[in-house]
Amino acid sequence: MDANAAAGAPAARSWIGQSIPRVEDKALLSGRGRFIDDLGVRPGTLHAAILRSPHAHANIVSTDVDAAKLARGVIAVLTGQDIKALTASLVVGVKAPVECWPIAVGRVRYAGEPVAVVVAESRYLAEDAIDLIEVEYEALPPVIDPIRAMDADSALLHDGFPNNIASDRSFKYGEPDQIFAEAERIIGISIRYPRNSCTPIETYGVVAEYDPGEQAFDVLANFQGPFSIHAVLSRALKVPGNRLRLRTPPDSGGSFGVKQGVFPYIALIAAAARATGRPVKWIEDRLEHLTASVSATNRATTLRAAVTDDGRILALDWDQVEDCGAHLRAPEPATLYRMHGNLTGAYDIAHVAVRNRVVVTNKTPTGLNRGFGGPQVYFALERLVHRIAVELKRDPVDVISCNLVPAGAFPYRTATGALLDSGDYPTAVARAVSEGGLAELKARREKVRAEGGIYGIGYTAVVEPSVSNMGYITTVMTPAERRKAGPKSGAQATATVSIDPVGSVSVQVASIPQGQGHRTVLAQVVADVLGLTPTDIRVNAEIDTAKDAWSIASGNYASRFAPAVAGTTKIAAERLAGKLARVAAAGLNTESDDIVFAGGFVLSKRNPDNKAPFSRIAALSHWSPGALADDVGQTIRETAFWTPPELSPPDDHDHINSSLCYGFIFDFCGIEVDRVTLQPRIDRYVTMHDCGTILHPAMVDGQVRGGFAQAVGAALYEEYAYAPDGSFLAGTFADYLLPTVAEVPEPLILHMQSASPFTPLGSKGVGEGNCMSTPVCIANAVADALGIADVELPLVPARLAEVLRGAEAAAPSSRSATRPGERKLTGEGSAMVAATPQQVWSMLLDPTTLSAVIPGCNAVKKISDTDFMADVTVRVGPVKSNYRARVTLIDLDHPSGVTLIGTADGALGFGAGKGRITLAPVAGEGTSVHYRYEAEIGGKIASIGGRLLDGAARVIIGQFFTALARQTARSATGGDRSIWTKLRGWLGGRR
Repeated sequence: MDANAAAGAPAARSWIGQSIPRVEDKALLSGRGRFIDDLGVRPGTLHAAILRSPHAHANIVSTDVDAAKLARGVIAVLTGQDIKALTASLVVGVKAPVECWPIAVGRVRYAGEPVAVVVAESRYLAEDAIDLIEVEYEALPPVIDPIRAMDADSALLHDGFPNNIASDRSFKYGEPDQIFAEAERIIGISIRYPRNSCTPIETYGVVAEYDPGEQAFDVLANFQGPFSIHAVLSRALKVPGNRLRLRTPPDSGGSFGVKQGVFPYIALIAAAARATGRPVKWIEDRLEHLTASVSATNRATTLRAAVTDDGRILALDWDQVEDCGAHLRAPEPATLYRMHGNLTGAYDIAHVAVRNRVVVTNKTPTGLNRGFGGPQVYFALERLVHRIAVELKRDPVDVISCNLVPAGAFPYRTATGALLDSGDYPTAVARAVSEGGLAELKARREKVRAEGGIYGIGYTAVVEPSVSNMGYITTVMTPAERRKAGPKSGAQATATVSIDPVGSVSVQVASIPQGQGHRTVLAQVVADVLGLTPTDIRVNAEIDTAKDAWSIASGNYASRFAPAVAGTTKIAAERLAGKLARVAAAGLNTESDDIVFAGGFVLSKRNPDNKAPFSRIAALSHWSPGALADDVGQTIRETAFWTPPELSPPDDHDHINSSLCYGFIFDFCGIEVDRVTLQPRIDRYVTMHDCGTILHPAMVDGQVRGGFAQAVGAALYEEYAYAPDGSFLAGTFADYLLPTVAEVPEPLILHMQSASPFTPLGSKGVGEGNCMSTPVCIANAVADALGIADVELPLVPARLAEVLRGAEAAAPSSRSATRPGERKLTGEGSAMVAATPQQVWSMLLDPTTLSAVIPGCNAVKKISDTDFMADVTVRVGPVKSNYRARVTLIDLDHPSGVTLIGTADGALGFGAGKGRITLAPVAGEGTSVHYRYEAEIGGKIASIGGRLLDGAARVIIGQFFTALARQTARSATGGDRSIWTKLRGWLGGRR
């Protein structure tokens, strides 16, 4: 029985652990969310649009912005040199003589990199002016593959990164060399983890204003910081930290990490505001987000294990090559080093060797993504464990179980330095096997296989880190470099609990919610401490760095909400409750340790009738501060700063406790692969979680389901693909495929609760775990189903078909083969024109006729008898732009055939191609025109989807010949003169 109840006091109700309705949902589900684009802006606010590079790697020879500056509504056009004059280089993630700007300065290094910013009265006018900017590029060889990037003959992205290597560090823990030399078996794998990203419903948004009188910036952004990036931004904008105010909107339409990557655009738009003297707003569109926001790193890993004949892993040898894209922006290479302390995963392995290389390539710069380094590590480690089981002909569960950290070993120090805080991994596995029905799943596998089907079971065991140690990133430095730079370590969270003059309670935290239910859970935490109901508590999770308590570690990342932010809120509430207890004790004529908070009252435990309303006691500090005892102080506001002592800097031997707490996950799943289509289907998925104390069970399960859904995408559908020339090939959801509710089954979610001894509430993070465990679990199941050693994500049917059946034979064609990943358009067709071949020939060489019949053509200029320049507006799917094209005629066979070769470039991208047109007379009908073309395209237009491009090309070619036939018919009937008179007048007026 509760002690208070036994004494006659009412038992305090515990809200923590209950799945109460979410406070956030009413507004969000009724369309009353307040996202950044919903919020009003000051009168006179301008709007920005960004011109982006169509090339992955090129020198900027010249930029002509004169026409854009004269366009209607345009206030300013800013290029790299303009932005450079207003800002300082962004911090680079390692010590190196390398600059990093929020816009290209002299050279572009990835397709989609900003080249110019147009600021105008509206976004529409800014977009129109973008088309008027003419940039001349000198293309450079692209560097796409991270392994080849290190070759001596590869193009160099930055002079300060020799061989494109930004960092190369090796580590040894224990005696790995000796263990490998004496090993009974050495089993290894080489894997490549692909690029993928998170795709929140809401894209990036920034509203920036500069006050010249104060020399200060005020920025509203859906940034999930501010954490250390505030210092990066104030430095980049050349102002002290107290002159940069960062604010966040009340709601965020998801992030999953990627909204950390908005910070270069904060610098860019803030500089534009300073240049124009007016507030500037920029909202990213979806194509921009897919093309140029941050993605997860792709990684090449070779991992070897020294293994005993009974499956014990004695040592690991990691060789990791991390591709961080074109610029090493803070906090990178954090993705590589976040998991450094737990490279042994959930396993008891004492000896580890590691080599980490960080490489730059002509791809989008990388940043935070859900799971943040975990998917890359566990795909290698758990694929290796699967291979060990296969080669030893043992049950994978047995191999996993015999290597797990023992139940009584916690807190457990890993070989590389992590301090695993709590858990019972063997029991969690045993419960998952029993409650998840593994025996039935194995029976189903045998049944499906006996019937000729393809079925496999996959397993994985991982630890999920949360509450990052700020010091882990300094592991990229040598001990000597760290001593010179000074120690960095720890994790700090802040929370403020306030009471107003009528006794109402408010909470303010420095953590931006992106779906975690901050307002609901924090109200539960404070209600438990103060004896109130959650509806009595108002939580504000907007951040304003000019007013709120925050630290360099503040923000929403690394699954720190439940263990750090909610725990710190509890500390602040308890401190305030302690003061209120002394105030109440004086008023109720008792001792402070006799005071309890329950049911909206402050009362005596011994005499529950001796009580006062909470609101009266709470408001005394406002109404009668002089009546408070001297040792109480004020009871209006309490701010807590919490720093766990377990997070220390890396030691001189590079041991690092990368995170504060570590959940445990054991997953298994059954996958059936369609024998004809080779499409994998998840038959059953079981996921066991130990995330410490569960604060809100429904939201924990929601976090698990969300991470699982994103992981299904990573395993089966999603990949940021690049052509050999660096063009981005996944710029729409037609090419970057996401799973829908139809593709994501309901997982069976199981729980254990091993409270963390290191967090105030005993809780651990839970939001990222399945992003780490699920991709490799599915991959292991597919490998088991197909009986193959190597699998590569995403597990699309075409890739599986190539593994099982070999590469598909190319269709017979007279055209050159397309290289893998290249965006090439080909086609051919015929049209009938009611004119003689000579008439058609003459029209094909006439610029006036071409102006009339080329779809979207604004003008054609004849340079010579066989050279033409054209200004054409092209629309493909969701985007349109002006192209400047040059066409040269060769292989003239008058009047029977001609070959056209040409190049074109514009804001949409660039292209080059050739086509052959042949003319053949047809008695009584005119001329049969046959055409065959092939073109290679790159830049923005290459991103918008092969299906759209192929369809658009056929439509445009068809429109050309339809218009040519129509124009020829008009000429033959004598209608040419009046039509051309009108056309010339129209063109003249337009120009």
